[in-house]
Amino acid sequence: MVSKNCFGERSLIIGRFQPFHNGHMDVMRKCASESENLIIGIGSAQYSHECNNPFTAGERYLMIDEAMKGGGITNYCIIPIEDLKRYSLWVAQVRSLSPPFSGVYSNNPLTRRLFSEAGYEVRDSPLYNREIHSGTAVRREMIEGDKWRSLVPREVAEVIDCIDGVQRLREISGGE
Repeated sequence: MVSKNCFGERSLIIGRFQPFHNGHMDVMRKCASESENLIIGIGSAQYSHECNNPFTAGERYLMIDEAMKGGGITNYCIIPIEDLKRYSLWVAQVRSLSPPFSGVYSNNPLTRRLFSEAGYEVRDSPLYNREIHSGTAVRREMIEGDKWRSLVPREVAEVIDCIDGVQRLREISGGE
C-alpha cells in the first residue's frame, strides 16, 4: 500500500457504469469532495455489446468524462480495468494500471475484502435511491422508451445518442 503522505489523498472507486447514471454522479460528487484526487476505475472493461454490458470501455470513459466536466468536477482520472478471475492477483493488477492511491470506495463485498486484505482503507460508497438509480433500471428504460434520459446526466444522454446506444441495446437484447 502507498502512504498518502507520498502522493496526497488519492482514492479509487470502481464500477461498470453501464451506463453512467445520476446515482453514479451523486457518488462521484461525494467521493471527489472527500479526496484530493479520485481515480475512477471502469470495471469489466473488456465487455461490451451484451445486454448487461452494452457499452465499450471507451464509450463509458466518454460518458464519465463528459458528465464529470459538466458537473464541474476536475480532480479525477479514469482508467479501464479488465476483470481478472484470479482474485489473489486482481489488486496487484489494479495497482499496476492506476496512479498510487491510499483508499478505496466500494460496497461490493469481494472488492472490499480484497483491498482490505491488501492493506487499503476501504470506505462505503454512498448509495442514492438504488431502485431508480441503477444501470439495470436505466437499461430497462432504454429498451422500453425514453424515460431513461431523466436517469442520466445530460452529457451521458448525448454520448448514448451519438453512438446510437439505445438501438444497440434494443438489438442485442432482442427487445426484451
